[in-house]
Amino acid sequence: MSTGGPAAPVGARTPQAGLAAAALGVGAGQAVALLVAPSAGPVAAVAGQVVALTPPALAGAATVGAGVGSRGTVVAGVLVVLTLAAAGSGALSARTERPGTWGLAVLGLLGVAAAVTASGAGQLDVVPASVALLVAVTAFRRLHRLAARIPALTPAGTLPDGRPARASLTRRRFLRTTALAGAGGVALGAGAAVAAPLLPSGRLGPARAALTARLRDLAARGRIAAAPALPAGAQVAGAAAFTTPVEDFYRIDTALRVPAVDPATWSLRVHGRVGRELTLTLDDLLAAPLVERWVTMACVSNDVGGDLVSTTRFTGVELAPLLARAAPDPAADQALSTSSDGWTAGSPSSLLLDPARGALLALGMAGPDGPVALPPEHGFPVRIVVPGLYGYVSATKWVTGIEFTTFAGRADYWRARGWDPPGPMETASRIESPSSYASVPAGRVVVTGTAWAVPRGISRVEVGTQGGPWVDAELAPVPAGGATWRQWRAELDLVAGGYTLLCRATDGDGVVQTGQRRSPLPGAATGWPSRSLTVT
Repeated sequence: MSTGGPAAPVGARTPQAGLAAAALGVGAGQAVALLVAPSAGPVAAVAGQVVALTPPALAGAATVGAGVGSRGTVVAGVLVVLTLAAAGSGALSARTERPGTWGLAVLGLLGVAAAVTASGAGQLDVVPASVALLVAVTAFRRLHRLAARIPALTPAGTLPDGRPARASLTRRRFLRTTALAGAGGVALGAGAAVAAPLLPSGRLGPARAALTARLRDLAARGRIAAAPALPAGAQVAGAAAFTTPVEDFYRIDTALRVPAVDPATWSLRVHGRVGRELTLTLDDLLAAPLVERWVTMACVSNDVGGDLVSTTRFTGVELAPLLARAAPDPAADQALSTSSDGWTAGSPSSLLLDPARGALLALGMAGPDGPVALPPEHGFPVRIVVPGLYGYVSATKWVTGIEFTTFAGRADYWRARGWDPPGPMETASRIESPSSYASVPAGRVVVTGTAWAVPRGISRVEVGTQGGPWVDAELAPVPAGGATWRQWRAELDLVAGGYTLLCRATDGDGVVQTGQRRSPLPGAATGWPSRSLTVT
């Protein structure tokens, strides 16, 4: 629409155009990712490279799941930088659209480069970032041209020749268009974020379903050595579920883009200081003797009384006899496992080679109706599980290699970032009921919770109040083996008042959980868990 007057300067409106165009481009890229490569959205691609390129000293200043290690923090940082860069690119386009066009194009190309250079990237991973680039550049050029059509007005609100201005129509159109573009991009991005967890594991859905069917068929034919049954009474009323549902199993890793590993092409290479290299496929593992094993896993970054601990019945292949076939050098004290995305974990070779430890190449977890293949976010198709070691030095997901080397010669991902070398899992416990700051009637108060010291097991749990006596808790039975947590129940006689509940566990070797408070970095939190309670 022409008003017949000279165009107004567009400088004040170009930052809006840059922001709206970038939002629309990113939203479109995230939406396209759902269709072609669910893990390759442009934001995740860039954020993943930020994590990969983070200097070790900076990454080591925060715990896993916080600071640099937090998905939310990294993604938020990427979005903030993108917002500033898009607005700045637009602001440079006061006279011509070229600076903004080139600025957004460079941002888009960075997204494309991040997608194609990511470890484990597939052929379609480039598509979402490419769509984001094209949509953002096209949208900015059109918005800039629309802004340039808004005529200049005199202070009185008329055109320079005195005629009544109709510029407000064009201005309203520009504002409406930029608002719609920006809101549309946000809606697409938010919708993709909400829809992603609801997808049947993206393109891995059929492959995961097929592996689940194979595991259940093998179990039905007696080809899987079953784990001991869960004893009656193992589940204590008021405590967390003894078997953690798959969807609730804690997740801590550095993968902002969940690797999509095709089980048909997956292989594991055992190499390094070995007498004989091995290359194993998924069919090789399924043809080997399979076992079920109850295991409690915990993250080294778990706070005292925290929830980064879970238990399930894993299905897989025992690592010790498999690795023994490679004839490792006895002087190679580290088994360095590598994920498909390049993450590494250094485990003591002696533990992986010890049949009594029970380390696994896990393929499945306990589902409500039998074993289910690992979900993609938990390592599909194969991960490592080592009872008694924290995940940062053992629990490699999407594992593709195990190299026998030395701790002196190679530092794994988290040791290079300031965490301690692998050590035994600390004895820990947790109060689970009553809830924090609960109000309960005076008299006999029931306290329940869980304790773990894998693989040593739990021999005693004591419960008390700050400054009061300790009371022995009743321990629930556990499956044979000592590789799981143990639930407990205690009763305290309390009069009206405010209390701080405490608990402490004793492991199977008779060592009492320390009351000394220590933060997770650099090697697991310690201290007695506490919970405030009001008795009325």
